[in-house]
Amino acid sequence: MSEKLNRDLQSLRIDRDRKSGGGLGRKRIIWISFVLFLLSLAVLLAFGPDRLRRAGFGNRPAEVGVALALRRDSIASDAVLTASGYVIPRRRVEVSSKISGRVEELLVDRGDIVQAGQVLARLDDREIRAQLGQARASRQAAEARLAEAETGSRPQEIERAKAALDEAEANRRTAQVNLDRAMKLHDRGVLSRQDLDDARNAFDVADAQVNVARENHELMRLGPRSEQIQLVRAQLAEAEASISWSEAQLENTIIRAPIPGTVLERLIEKGEMVTTGYVSGRGAKSALVSIADLNQLEVELDINESDISRVRLGQECIVSPESYPDRRYPAAVREIAPEANRQKATIQVKVAITKPDAYLRPETNAKVTFLAAAGTPSSRPANAVLVPKAAIVPGPAVFLFREGRAFRREVTLGAEENGRVEILAGLAGGESVIVSGYGGLADGMDVTLRK
Repeated sequence: MSEKLNRDLQSLRIDRDRKSGGGLGRKRIIWISFVLFLLSLAVLLAFGPDRLRRAGFGNRPAEVGVALALRRDSIASDAVLTASGYVIPRRRVEVSSKISGRVEELLVDRGDIVQAGQVLARLDDREIRAQLGQARASRQAAEARLAEAETGSRPQEIERAKAALDEAEANRRTAQVNLDRAMKLHDRGVLSRQDLDDARNAFDVADAQVNVARENHELMRLGPRSEQIQLVRAQLAEAEASISWSEAQLENTIIRAPIPGTVLERLIEKGEMVTTGYVSGRGAKSALVSIADLNQLEVELDINESDISRVRLGQECIVSPESYPDRRYPAAVREIAPEANRQKATIQVKVAITKPDAYLRPETNAKVTFLAAAGTPSSRPANAVLVPKAAIVPGPAVFLFREGRAFRREVTLGAEENGRVEILAGLAGGESVIVSGYGGLADGMDVTLRK
């Protein structure tokens, strides 16, 4: 029993050699961890947090949008006013139809270039062609009647009328002989009163027939009256007018381009109805296509009343479209509205572009710089730098974008014009300023351009 207890106690005894070896392993792990920490700290101090972030460690740089700071002399040193407006065609036509009908053919599409007089569409013309045929038949009938009236009676007709007159006169002579005989017999008491009346009546009838035959013969000899000829001529003129009207209506079924230009919009499709009257939301259309001459473009602007004194007719301008801000187009003031808009306190001005090209599109935004007359100094500082208003942060200051980093720069502000702010000091022009995504930025922080 005591031996068994001793063996059990021996099994529970800790081996000091094994304990000594396990302690050495834990110390080695601690030393390796400490060395790795020192190495990490050395790397952090050597590269800096910004370089580590660019290498893919930590948070990604903020994405920002930038714009170019422009010197005023790079825009126009003699500018007296800058405003924004819309490019519009000087001549824009909504092509409509003179008559109502169904579209049988539509020969143009959006963007097509057309010439004046070119056929754009055709309407159904079957009913009008039927009316034209009826009018032409009426004219033929009137022409035949007029020819008959102007020619007069033919010799055969006159001879026939003369023969009828001769026959009527012969009948009257016979009736006269019979009447004379009846009167003698009645005086002798041989013939009754009734027979005498019958003979006298037969003579009166024969005499009347002679008068009728004589008048017919005279009419045949003289021909139709002038009044009858005038009536037939009027009927012929009416038929010709009906033909002219039908031909005009037939021509109106062919829709032609009134001006040369470009088809901006196709407002109807084949099979739809076009009308000249009231147009409901789902009813017939009143126009077929919209055409504009893109060789005559202008910019329509609303100028504040306080700035209208800087604008004059014929004034030279520079137009720059928002879609292509690096392009410049010479222009001139063509029109200044004679009255102002009371609600907006503005006056409408139209600036004609001298040489437009394919980069200019109607209804796009454009910036117009009004230039001072030769020899007239500009009232704006010539050395000022213009930046978008969105680039200004409290301070005032702006953030510059350079080599993937944001740098804060204190600036001195000038006047604001057309969404831009004058920088009188702090910028030289040509810098890239951050206009979006600068929330939470600090001087020297890494940033990346927004795609």
